[in-house]
Parts: sequence; structure tokens; C-alpha cells
Amino acid sequence: MPTADHLLLMAEPGCCAGCVPANRLAVVEVFADQPLKLGIGQLRLTGTWRVSSDPDGWRYQLHGAEVKRGLSRRALMAASPLFCLPAIPAMAQADGTAVDIHSHAGNLIPMSFGRGSFAAVAEPMRQGGVSAICLAVVSDSPIIKLTDGRLRPSRDPRPGELYDHTMRSFEKLHALAGAQGMPLLKTSADLRGARSGTPSIIVSSEGADFLEGRIERLNEAYQRWALRHLQLTHYRPNELGDIQTEPSVHGGLTAFGVEVIRRCNQMGIVVDVAHGTYELVKKAASVTTKPLVLSHTSLTDRPVAWTRRILPDHARAIAATGGVIGIWPVTAYFPNVVAYADGFARMVDVAGIDHVGLGTDLLGLVGASALVNYNDLPQLAAALRSKFSPEETAKLLGGNYRRVFQASLG
Repeated sequence: MPTADHLLLMAEPGCCAGCVPANRLAVVEVFADQPLKLGIGQLRLTGTWRVSSDPDGWRYQLHGAEVKRGLSRRALMAASPLFCLPAIPAMAQADGTAVDIHSHAGNLIPMSFGRGSFAAVAEPMRQGGVSAICLAVVSDSPIIKLTDGRLRPSRDPRPGELYDHTMRSFEKLHALAGAQGMPLLKTSADLRGARSGTPSIIVSSEGADFLEGRIERLNEAYQRWALRHLQLTHYRPNELGDIQTEPSVHGGLTAFGVEVIRRCNQMGIVVDVAHGTYELVKKAASVTTKPLVLSHTSLTDRPVAWTRRILPDHARAIAATGGVIGIWPVTAYFPNVVAYADGFARMVDVAGIDHVGLGTDLLGLVGASALVNYNDLPQLAAALRSKFSPEETAKLLGGNYRRVFQASLG
């Protein structure tokens, strides 16, 4: 009887021993500590799931594999929703409507400083079934530094500095879109028609620091750069309000912040309150006429100083506006995709199925991500499908944000 301690699992059998799929997403590479007996019928394996970053190797791996005996199909699916991964890319988000509500894909942040070159965005989106991303420039980047393990403002900006930087960043974003053939979505009809076959971009800004207290600059960003999603604050307490990671100086949302929200509501710009304090969020919820978005966070059940996570009441304040909370894949909280799906489920328990979405912060996280790239989205879709119906999964991976975008833009 043949044995092997290193083998490949494939969705379809090859025509010969040397024939394997060219698609690195269609194979699971199996490593066993002891040789496994082959040719004994169906094998049910257990082990440690890993996602490889080797560009020349197989993407998905099972380490320490052992034969799992006496396990029913139902129990197998409950224990490991990723086990049948080779078949997932064909079934998860087959309509290609997923939307990431917060991203820095394409190496956008370094490129805004003239460093490096653009990374692939459109092709991984096509592979993963992602129709659109809210691609965010970062308005306070020039003055933000990693200090004592967290991002903090290092100095006060010079007059005009953050405006100039953000305009250059918008220019780079547009260049990325042009280079990779990605349309900019400017209307609700644009997003309704968006599919992963032609991946698209919603122009976003993380932080409204570029306004520098001048409301007319919002009109400029809307008309010149197609801004349709604005996060009020980032890592600097700015003219609009306070942030979670610094001492409060405004008591929440400022009068200018109220003015910006009202102008966004009138113009058709999604208002994002990520990084804002709970006091800011409560005030924003009281003045907005459109749903709010909190694009990238996760749930916690206890207060922690300077955390970017939110408590249940914070989440419910967003949901009460009809809004959406994006769950981010920080490995300190979610070490793998299955745990990441659990993070969605926890937020759904608090905020409801209509108020949770996908906010990857791709290429914007300080540390590692449980979702390495958009072509990994089928893993998440499969993990979510073990907890939610297909219709609910579609809401979490894009449908809820589409509704908010429609409500915000009309």
C-alpha cells in the first residue's frame, strides 16, 4: 500500500502523476509527520492550517496532518470550514459583488511619498470576487510616527502641508486606477453595477485633515478627485474631533465636524467615523441624516486605553443610524481566517446582520493580517458560510455597504 508524508489535495484528479493545476489557489499542500496510507478510500485529515506567502509555492498548506477517523461529513464541515478549500474559489461570492470598505491596496501609502511602485490590485480582486474597494489616501501621514508601539502625531503640521500631501495622494490614487484599468465609482448606480470582472475604486480619505478647517475644500475633493467616502479623523486630533488613541481635547465632535457631516450628507459622501471617540460617534449620530460607517475595527467587551476596538454601545450607535461596521483582520485579535469570521459573528450578535461589513485595511496595518490579499477572500467566504446563510454572507461581504452607499449618494 503506497504511503506519503508530503502530498497535494486537488479539486479534480490530474491526468497523470506529474499533472497539477497551474492555479496555486486550487491546491492544498499536505505535510505529515508520519507517512499517511494512501489508496484506502476517502481520507479525512486534521492538522494545522497555514497560508504561505511564498509566491512560487502552493498558497494553502496543512501541517502535521493526521488521518481523522470516524468523523461525519457534518462534523467535518463544522470543525473545519476550510477543509474543502480547493473548491471554494468557484462557489464563494460567485457573483463577484464583495466590497472592501477600507483599503490602502496597491502600495498607495508609500507611493504617496514617491517610494516604490504600484502593486497589483485589480487581478487579486478578480480572483477573490471583490467588485470594489474604498481606496483611502491618508491625510495626516507626514506627521504620524510609530511611537511606543502605536501610531501617534509627532508634531503639528505646517500650514498647507496636509492639504498638499493629500492632493498628491489623490493624484497617485488616480494614477493607480488608470494603470490597472479600474473605474472610479461616482454614483450609486455605478456601485450597483460593479462586479469583480471589472474591479472598481471608491475614492476615500482616511482623515479630513486636508480640509484644515476650510469647508470649500470638500467640494474640491468631490469634484476634482471624485471623493465619495470620507473618514473624519485618523491618528491626529484634528479640526473635526477627538480620536480613540489620544487624549480628548474637543469633547467629541467639533462644530466644524458637524458642518462637514452635514455637507457630506448634502453632497453625497459616505461619512466614516473610524478612529473617532465614542463621544464623537454619539454626536455624529445625532446630526447625520444618512447612515454612518465605522470602516475598520472589531468588538471588545472591556474598556482598554488607546484601543481602536469598540464596545457594544459604540457599535449599536452606528447600527442605529442604519450604518455599517467594518471588521478588520488584525492577527493580534484574529490569528487566522476562521477566527476572523468569528469576529464578524460577534459583531453581528451585537449590531445585527444588516450592520456589519468587510474592512481589511489592506497594506495599512502595522502588523500582520489574517487576510493577506484579495484572492484570499474565498477562505473568508467559506468560513462565514459555516455560520451564516448565503444571503447573510453576501450582506457581510458587500451588500450592507452597497445599501449605505445608495442611501448616502441617493
